[in-house]
Amino acid sequence: MTISRVSAASLFCWVFLSFFPGCLLAAVVTLDSIEIYRTHEWFKAKPTVYFRCKGENKTVLPDVKEANVSYSFKGQESWQPLTEFSNEKCKRCGFYEEDTLKSDDTFEEWEFCPSDFSSSDGRYTRIKDKEFTATFLCPQCVPMKADTNTTPAADRKGRGMHAALVIMISVLVSTVLLVGLVAAYKYWQKKKREHEQARFLKLFEDGDDIEDELGLGSVL
Repeated sequence: MTISRVSAASLFCWVFLSFFPGCLLAAVVTLDSIEIYRTHEWFKAKPTVYFRCKGENKTVLPDVKEANVSYSFKGQESWQPLTEFSNEKCKRCGFYEEDTLKSDDTFEEWEFCPSDFSSSDGRYTRIKDKEFTATFLCPQCVPMKADTNTTPAADRKGRGMHAALVIMISVLVSTVLLVGLVAAYKYWQKKKREHEQARFLKLFEDGDDIEDELGLGSVL
């Protein structure tokens, strides 16, 4: 796989995961290289080595027949890919060797996760002391890990914006309410003064009417 193809695949997955976080679209895992350091079968000249994840079919590695020999692959072999990731969940996977007399021998079993592919080129190397060294390739797994790392920051930013918006609305509502109360108080004071003035004028007019009725005005 060329660098341009890896970049294009990574860009596509990044765009997809931006709209559908936590999901992977056919994140294919292929075997890039492997070297076994020993075989477990004593009565068989050429071992049968295979890879398998729990609940999936085993993938026999037909070329791996000798210990201490490094085998490299193009990712286009008929037995590829090894497995696929459809989400962030890990799988229980391992390398095994077929045994003719008893149960198959285990090189190693481990939790195989998309987040293991932390390098920019989508490679992950697994080393088991005295057993094997294997390098896997999964370019589509890289954007998912990046998305997982950036999601908390995005969430924090979103929560911060939401809090700022709530504070802004609260201040605006409080200001409008305060202005409304001040205006209502001033209106009430105005009406009260008008009412007192009207009452005073009415009392004054009533006093004039009484004087006129008693003839006090003409006497004076």
